[in-house]
Amino acid sequence: MTACDDCLRRTDLIAAIAGRLQIEFKQRSAPGRVLALPDDELLEIGASDHVTRRYADFDAPAARARASALRLTTVCRCRDEYPDSLRDLADPPAVLHVLGDPQVLADDEGVGVVGARRASAYGLDVARTIGRGLSAADVTVVSGLALGIDSAAHAGALEGRGRTVGVLAGSAHVAYPTRGFRLHAAVSERGAVISEMPPGANAHRWCFVARNRIIAALSAVTIVVQATERSGSLTTADFATELGRTVGAVPGQVTTRLSGGTHLLIQTGAPLIRHTADALELLAGATGRAFDARAAGRPAVPDLEPRLALLLAAVEDGHGTLSELAETADEARFALSGLGELERLGLVRRGFAGRWERAAA
Repeated sequence: MTACDDCLRRTDLIAAIAGRLQIEFKQRSAPGRVLALPDDELLEIGASDHVTRRYADFDAPAARARASALRLTTVCRCRDEYPDSLRDLADPPAVLHVLGDPQVLADDEGVGVVGARRASAYGLDVARTIGRGLSAADVTVVSGLALGIDSAAHAGALEGRGRTVGVLAGSAHVAYPTRGFRLHAAVSERGAVISEMPPGANAHRWCFVARNRIIAALSAVTIVVQATERSGSLTTADFATELGRTVGAVPGQVTTRLSGGTHLLIQTGAPLIRHTADALELLAGATGRAFDARAAGRPAVPDLEPRLALLLAAVEDGHGTLSELAETADEARFALSGLGELERLGLVRRGFAGRWERAAA
């Protein structure tokens, strides 16, 4: 399995004019209008003798050898192994550089889980729990390996039995951000890390937008966990909608701007996602296939002594502060110790403003 000469040459051309493409993206507003251009028009955008010579002198065997030395598999859109889901794009990547198992890309029933880089503890908890639940139901989790929601979703997926795909804006063999190298390695071992950019290519701003279209295309359903109204992760939802894919959104607190983007999606018709079962129901509707929601559900609550069970029920009913949970000093002492025990069991967590809340399902 290896990419053809023409597709490798085109990929190298895009890397060569990457700086200029940033300007084109702003002018044309959508990646499909740029990355779908034929090679001769891309050469005109590059408009330099250096780029023209580089294109004419491109050495495809050397490109293959370099990718192979970095343990990358190259799959081009001329091959049968190329993911059918990406062919729905107006501008499918000419080549995918794959670190890991290329076969995972054949799964067209994955779920994209995306959101804010600067996520809250609530968002990280929900993303990780949904990623774990989807993986437990043997659903492939697709995301961008960025900080925040993306990394939490991948980490959750690695706790289940399913596979996960990380889509990078830069070279697939280089962890981005660098501090995420352990997660990058784990995802490549349990699934795949992919990029349309060749080894050594720098990730310009437009590359992240272009990366999002790949996430959307590889996913039968995209779920936005947390996002501001101007979050880049909303471009993934936009691409998914353009492709006719299903988009869901997780609600959040109305007092934080991190909920602005997801609430806007819900207001405009995106299904509300409360937990993994909702995500699986959405996936079943999109694919026509049933998924085992029981495998992905919240772990059964262990047998609790009556007072602890009542304390958990009170938290579930929205009583999240000590003053709401106790009226006397003795009750306050029990509540504090009880909350600690429930937290140890993974049933409650501290949320916004220190309030206790039920852990994500």
